[in-house]
Amino acid sequence: MSEEPAIVILDGYTINPGDNPWDAVTALGRCSIYDRTPAELVLERAAGAEVILTSKVKLTAAILQQLPGLRFISLLATGYNNVDVEAAGRLGITVSNVPAYSTDSVAQTTFALLLELTTHAGLHDQAVKQGEWVRSPDHSFWKRPIVELAGLTLGIVGFGAIGRAVARIGNAFGMQVVAYTPRPPAATEFPLVRFVSLDELFSQADVVSLNCPQTAENGGFVNAALLERMKRSAFLINVARGGLVNESDLAAALRDGVIAGAGLDVVSVEPMLPENPLLQAPNCIFTPHIAWASLAARQRLTAIVAANLAGYLQGKPINVVNTAWLPATARG
Repeated sequence: MSEEPAIVILDGYTINPGDNPWDAVTALGRCSIYDRTPAELVLERAAGAEVILTSKVKLTAAILQQLPGLRFISLLATGYNNVDVEAAGRLGITVSNVPAYSTDSVAQTTFALLLELTTHAGLHDQAVKQGEWVRSPDHSFWKRPIVELAGLTLGIVGFGAIGRAVARIGNAFGMQVVAYTPRPPAATEFPLVRFVSLDELFSQADVVSLNCPQTAENGGFVNAALLERMKRSAFLINVARGGLVNESDLAAALRDGVIAGAGLDVVSVEPMLPENPLLQAPNCIFTPHIAWASLAARQRLTAIVAANLAGYLQGKPINVVNTAWLPATARG
């Protein structure tokens, strides 16, 4: 590898819109930084790069095959489905991700969405500013029923770092926590969490929180049949991946009163398409994929990316996600 590698950041704006400098990365090589890169410019901008840093730009096998000097990719995210990691491995390109940088921020957003669905702070703020409190004959009024979280059952799908953080907060609110994970830990490890089947979770929970990765096997698994198992008073929260949910089925469930509401930070295609059926669905609130995006989380992300790059340059790569396909000489 070169003394000063050519580093290309293909889509750096969401990581650093001006408040999170790249100094720790630029200190490690000759860096070209692009806020965004459309598909038609990927090859042109990545040509000659030894290192690519990317968040959402797709690096397919066809693209990777045309970048003979590329040796290392670090995602600017935890998920790595935008890179063909198997093809990268076969080509001797190490791929690293950024694990566990946003756990607290994502867990916080889970409850921000849930509290808006149950307490409606935004709705009531708007009503007050429109003069409804000034005109009210009573000292208090509410636009929708207020739901208390204490005593409700929180169902968590996925029990990694984020799922565990959500469980801790749920316990603090006085919620009963059930969780589904393919490999449940020992009951003694999490005495305040009861592990159940997926069907049981959707049937028992007053709130279902999706905190699992999206895989080839679970795309769209939250469908009409599973939603029908939920209580009519229940809420669905998704801060994981939009593709976990069949959006047409969820929109229909909200229209028909199958469930009480949904809070979503993610959708299947981002930016959101105008024809997404959830845009017109009742009792559905959104944040635009910001659960990960606190400044503290983005600063942690940048620090881990710099560590990933330093590890590669020292011949000791870390956070590698494609070890299985790399030749032995590229594994560090």
